[in-house]
Amino acid sequence: MTIEFDQRQLRDAFGRFMTGVVVVITRAPDGNPVGFTANSFASVSMSPPLISVCPGSFLTSYEAFKACEAFTVSILSQDQEAVAKTFAGFKGDRFAQVDWEEGAATGLPIISGAAANFECATHQVVPAGDHIILLGEVKGLRDFAKPGLGYAAGDFFQR
Repeated sequence: MTIEFDQRQLRDAFGRFMTGVVVVITRAPDGNPVGFTANSFASVSMSPPLISVCPGSFLTSYEAFKACEAFTVSILSQDQEAVAKTFAGFKGDRFAQVDWEEGAATGLPIISGAAANFECATHQVVPAGDHIILLGEVKGLRDFAKPGLGYAAGDFFQR
C-alpha cells in the first residue's frame, strides 16, 4: 500500500537528514570546467576506493557529468558557505568567484580551503529516476582534517 504525499512533503522529509556539503566538478565537452553543489555524497567502498554523488537531470551540466571520465569532489569546510552558494545558484563564471587549484591526479579543479578533496575516475554511471548515481574510484585525495560544512532542513550549519 502506498500512502499519498506530494513532492514538498518528500523534499522536507529528505531534508531532515543532516548531510555534509560538497562541490562536484568535471569538464564539459568544450573543455571548460563545470560544477555544482551537492549533499548527495557518500563513501561506498574501501577496496576499491569508491565514492558516489548524484547529479540531477535539472542541472545544466547534467550531460557533462553523465558522460564524464573523471570528476572531483571537494568536501567544503565550515567557513565555505559562500562557495556552496556560488556553485548552487550563481549563473556566471563560478570558477572566477572561488579559489581553486588543479588536482594532481586528474588535472580537474579542486576547491582550495576545503576540508578534503577527492579526484576520481568514473567507475560507473547508474540511472536513478531524475538523477544518476555517479560512482567514482578515488585516484587522489587530500585531507586537511578541518570541520566540514553541514546542511539540514534547507539551511547550512556548523558543528
